[in-house]
Amino acid sequence: MITFAAVGDVGPESPDVDALFAGVAPAIRAADLSFCQLEMNLTERGQRVPQVRHTSRTHPDAAHAIRRAGFDVVSWASNHALDWGYEGFFDTIRALEAADLTVVGVGADLAQARRIRVIEIRGVRVAVLAYCSILPADYWATARRAGVAPMRALTHCEPIEPDQPGTPVRIRTFAHPDDLRGLLDDVAQARQLADAVVVSFHWGIHFVPAQLADYQRAVAHAAIDAGADLILGHHAHILKGIEVYRGKAIFYSLGNFVIELPMDEEHASRPTFKDLQRLNPNWEVDFSSNFNFPYDSRKTVIVGCDIDRDGVSNVTLRPAWIDKRAIPELLAPGDPRFAEVVDYLAAVSADENLPVRFVVDGDRVRVEAP
Repeated sequence: MITFAAVGDVGPESPDVDALFAGVAPAIRAADLSFCQLEMNLTERGQRVPQVRHTSRTHPDAAHAIRRAGFDVVSWASNHALDWGYEGFFDTIRALEAADLTVVGVGADLAQARRIRVIEIRGVRVAVLAYCSILPADYWATARRAGVAPMRALTHCEPIEPDQPGTPVRIRTFAHPDDLRGLLDDVAQARQLADAVVVSFHWGIHFVPAQLADYQRAVAHAAIDAGADLILGHHAHILKGIEVYRGKAIFYSLGNFVIELPMDEEHASRPTFKDLQRLNPNWEVDFSSNFNFPYDSRKTVIVGCDIDRDGVSNVTLRPAWIDKRAIPELLAPGDPRFAEVVDYLAAVSADENLPVRFVVDGDRVRVEAP
């Protein structure tokens, strides 16, 4: 048996990246295999592409700090992967690989982006796959183009009152059929290669509390039906609900983990930022903070589980809290913020009618079927 740990979005900007991970690195290193989602280009080259609204970058040496923090596998299947063009994209991959990190969800073409990575530790084989649904123009890989492994979704606006022109609409989303077939083929193949299959999705509705898009549930369920053992969601920058489906845990969003967002007057006044700020009722700008996200974004977790030749078991989470310096802190059960994180997860799960039960067990919370 081995232990596995996973966290949400990582995007350090400060030069001292090790300091950002200092409080949580022991917990990450304690796992035999640890995973994170990268949100930042690691490059000093390239130019910002015109279709991106907000992006930043940091020095490639940050990859070594991510490795020193204890991570082994990094998904780069992100809506920021091509923000600095192909130079930034490939610089980031090279930096991660130079730090001895396994990179998933990206590649020089679609076949490389969908490549199944299998890590074997003490005879236990874990397959990790990563896909992205949040895709600016031309960010997804094709047979002839580099990019991220796509799991696109189609959006349909359905009038709530069809006979009343101009009235509100209901948003429906559906998985792109070609991408879904590719995903299911990958999962089925991974099932043949490994004892456990972990699938990461960069997807969903960012900043809006609780709400899930239709396609997320459909895709997650289909992946589990095809053989996935654990689903890890990213992108929303806040925690979203958790579901136990056919005995498998689906984390729809792990929120932020170590990600910085400093702010100045010019940035705060941009119409694009104002549009984002309206998505969450508890989003206030603090120019003295390095973490200008909504209040809910301070809540985060480290997912843990056991993996053996029979698959994934004993899924847990450890509540943590991110301060204004963008530094996460593991929470003790007696800390009122510990209960705040657990209660928040229970509330957003209930809002979306997700079947799950949370059982506090020391400094961890067991994730179980209700």
